[in-house]
Amino acid sequence: MRIKVRDMILVSLFAALTAIGAFIRIPTPIVPFTLQFLFCAYAGTLLGSRLGLISQLLYVGIGIAGVPIFTKGGGISYIFQPTFGYLIGFILCAYVIGKLTENLKEITFIKYFVIVVTGLMIVYGIGVPYLYLIVNYYLGKAMTFRHAIYAGFALYIIPDLLLSALVAFTSVKVIPILKKLGYKKEK
Repeated sequence: MRIKVRDMILVSLFAALTAIGAFIRIPTPIVPFTLQFLFCAYAGTLLGSRLGLISQLLYVGIGIAGVPIFTKGGGISYIFQPTFGYLIGFILCAYVIGKLTENLKEITFIKYFVIVVTGLMIVYGIGVPYLYLIVNYYLGKAMTFRHAIYAGFALYIIPDLLLSALVAFTSVKVIPILKKLGYKKEK
C-alpha cells in the first residue's frame, strides 16, 4: 500500500482537523457536542474511503498513543471513556461515506445528505451502545439503554443533521471542482 506525499498531507490535515473539532465543543452531560463528526464526514466525502479511513485511524491512533487530542485527553486508558465508541464510529463513518460517494454517478444534495446521515448513524450505532456498556459495566453506574439513547443520541441528532446538510451542500459544490482540476477521480 503506497501513499503519495500529497495524500499523506491530506490524511494528516483531516486527522488534525478532527482533533481541532474535539476542542470546539459545547459541554453537555456525559457526551459533549463537538465538530469532530463534521471533519470526519468531510474526510469521507473529500478524501474517499481509503484515505478517509486512514485519516481517522491516524487521529484515533495518535490519541491512544497519549497525545491529548480527544475531548477529555488521550492515552490507552481512553478506551474506557464512555465516548470512545464514537471515535471508533468516526473510523467506520469516514470509510462508509467515502465508499458510498465514490460509487455515485450523479452528485446531488439529497444523495450526499443521505450518505452523510448513513455515516452519522454508524457513529451513533457504535457510540450509544459503547456509552451504555462502559457506564454500566466499567464505571458501575446504573444507566438504562433508553437514557443512553437520550444522553448520547437524542440531544445531538438535530445539530448533527444540520452539520450533515452542511457537508452535503458544500460537497456538492466543491467535488465537481476537485474533479475538474484532477484532484478527485471520476467514476
